[in-house]
Amino acid sequence: MNNSQSDGVLRLDKWLWHARFFKSRSKSTKFCQSCVLRVNGDIISKAHYLVKPSDVLTFTIGNSIRVIKILNLGVRRGPSLEAKTLYDDISPVISVNKEANKSRMFIAKREIGSGRPTKVQRRAIDKLMAKDDQWL
Repeated sequence: MNNSQSDGVLRLDKWLWHARFFKSRSKSTKFCQSCVLRVNGDIISKAHYLVKPSDVLTFTIGNSIRVIKILNLGVRRGPSLEAKTLYDDISPVISVNKEANKSRMFIAKREIGSGRPTKVQRRAIDKLMAKDDQWL
């Protein structure tokens, strides 16, 4: 057992890798260096930052904001069931409003596989977009 684990602390990049937030340790290191991760409210820019149980991590992955409380330090990168015992996810539940997403959609979006517009469809699109003065 290594000395840092006997003291009850572990490198942040190594813990993120043990907890299976990243597929490789190099990806977790790059993520730590990107300054988008907070530990107990402080922005972290170094991968060698030492974390301990009861620390709270805040970061984004994809479109979701994750708030994680560290429960245990991992000894190895085990299966996902073992990795889930290392942390408690205290992220706020965000409800996805489908109606709001529909209103943001681009109106002139075409269905996949429908091909190019025909001449009649193209003229209707031009008229809708008012691209040509002859349609006014």
